[in-house]
Amino acid sequence: MPRLKDKIVLVTGAAGAIGAAIAAAIDAEGGTAIRSDLVGRGEITDTLDVTAEDDWTRVTAAIAAANGRLDGLVNAAGIVAIGTIEETDFATWRRVMAINLDGTFLGCKYALPLLKRLGGAIVNISSVSGLVGGHNLAAYNASKGGVRLLTKSVALHGARLKPPVRCNSVHPAFIEGPMADGLIAHFRDPARAREKLAASVPLGRFGTPAEVAEMSVYLLSAEAAFVTGAEFVLDGGLTAQ
Repeated sequence: MPRLKDKIVLVTGAAGAIGAAIAAAIDAEGGTAIRSDLVGRGEITDTLDVTAEDDWTRVTAAIAAANGRLDGLVNAAGIVAIGTIEETDFATWRRVMAINLDGTFLGCKYALPLLKRLGGAIVNISSVSGLVGGHNLAAYNASKGGVRLLTKSVALHGARLKPPVRCNSVHPAFIEGPMADGLIAHFRDPARAREKLAASVPLGRFGTPAEVAEMSVYLLSAEAAFVTGAEFVLDGGLTAQ
């Protein structure tokens, strides 16, 4: 039996490497992934700017009209910005917080009325940078740390609902794809930087979007029925050091 048979799951940032992999995994497990992202980005089902409250009301209303319910939400939309506290300007700070944290807040808020009809699950894609700091990741650290604790608050609220709505966060380290490539491009010698970053991971490599997708499928599925308010670290042992 497919793990997500007949489940309807909304995925934000579905044109990105991680979001696309999660959406594909949902479909492969018998579910229906509603792929959302900004207009003009990849093959998407719905246009959704996660920072725009009106977009969330429109998309969730359309899901309610078409399906009458929602079984899962994956908040995968996100950006990264390099900069220390001194280097980061306020506009960059606000943009990172708006997409990474405000977008996750709005997703949880507007999906919950649909999710609680039959019970469901939320997966918030945070980062290992939501657990440990980096001297030049001021805005990103703050946003992803916020996602971590927002997840716990949503989980505790969702546990009081009948039926319950579960909520967990996933914390990847370096994952192959455009975001990692963009980070590495800031270094003087990108090839050497990639080698050093991979070497800093005890398992000696970057993770893959498919590995994040597998964890997300587990958290959306009935296999994780007793899992809520938890954080799942996919970092090849990085934070164990």
